[in-house]
Amino acid sequence: MSTPAAEDTGSPAPDTGLHADRVARRTDGRLIVDGVTLALRPGETVGLLGPNGSGKSTLLRLLAGVLPTSTGVVTLDGRPLPEVGRRATARRIATVEQHTHTQTELTVREVVALGRIPHRRAWSPASAVDARAVTEALERAGLTDRAAQSWHTLSGGERQRAQIARALAQEPRELLLDEPTNHLDIQHQLDLLDLIADLPVTTVIALHDLNLAAMYCDRLLVLDTGRTVAEGTPAEVLTPALIKEVYGVDAEVHHDPGHPVIRFLRRGSGTP
Repeated sequence: MSTPAAEDTGSPAPDTGLHADRVARRTDGRLIVDGVTLALRPGETVGLLGPNGSGKSTLLRLLAGVLPTSTGVVTLDGRPLPEVGRRATARRIATVEQHTHTQTELTVREVVALGRIPHRRAWSPASAVDARAVTEALERAGLTDRAAQSWHTLSGGERQRAQIARALAQEPRELLLDEPTNHLDIQHQLDLLDLIADLPVTTVIALHDLNLAAMYCDRLLVLDTGRTVAEGTPAEVLTPALIKEVYGVDAEVHHDPGHPVIRFLRRGSGTP
């Protein structure tokens, strides 16, 4: 399938913001990400879609500088991430991984305070600015009443919210999230995505739920076997043909005001 032609809404110049130029990542001789280009526009929310194994998580790690590219380059304000350096990159880009574990006994506030590390000198105590950033992040994530509680006693959804708060305490300009709604019930999925959509940051978020992606994302990038299959607005990208090609399922797509709504069809029945 050819990539839908997205309207030119004024992509940033290559020397501003976070930009992936034909990046690839090879592991054990296999291409996990294969020649993906993505130029992020300030303040937009970009959804990464694709089935399991399509390269979404790997692309996020390349954008964060956690993994080196095999070919291609990721730049931040025109400079390759290795030149920017890990500490400077961490001041700008915050990440929320799909699974986070620790054996260390930490309170929720201590977990959130980890987001301030890139802003502090080694061994220096937390400042009033750090404390205020942590408090505000806890409030935004709805965890103020859990601040003194052990992180290990939280539910899966609450742990994910704590990781969101940790990223917010980092005060990033770019926020990368790997399926942050996985462990949340419907109400908290919507609450979390409302929070993310309202942040004054540029966001890239990997999602499985196509309807949530249509509701909350300004632009979508669809991956399959590591390659870009489609890119554009939700209305341009989320078509029955693309959903069938990428996910192997039949669907109806209704264009309600504001965003498309996907209705999946039962296999073999020909009816919803």
